[in-house]
Amino acid sequence: MDAADRLAALVDTLAGEPDVTLPEPGAPRRFGSRALKVDGAAFAMVVRGALVLKLPEDRVAALLADGRGGPFGGRGRPYREWVALADGEPATDLPLAREALAFARARRDALS
Repeated sequence: MDAADRLAALVDTLAGEPDVTLPEPGAPRRFGSRALKVDGAAFAMVVRGALVLKLPEDRVAALLADGRGGPFGGRGRPYREWVALADGEPATDLPLAREALAFARARRDALS
């Protein structure tokens, strides 16, 4: 299953969650334009053939260390709170996506 199909499965599962905004298929292509979001903040998207999630820095480090994820970033520098999951399936992606959703909500709540 490719990353777009994996994101589509997450969209189907998380569509009813409070405050979750679904990707906009016709939106202009820019960072996060086709992502699952909470209050405008992206937490799950597909970039360059990988499912990319926003998680706490220590969680990203653990996923990198155990080989479950790879670095994600721009201009040669990985982002500390983003991880690229090249391989996976909806059953293994969903728990991580729920962690990403909880992280996005916690960041939102901390700012309010």
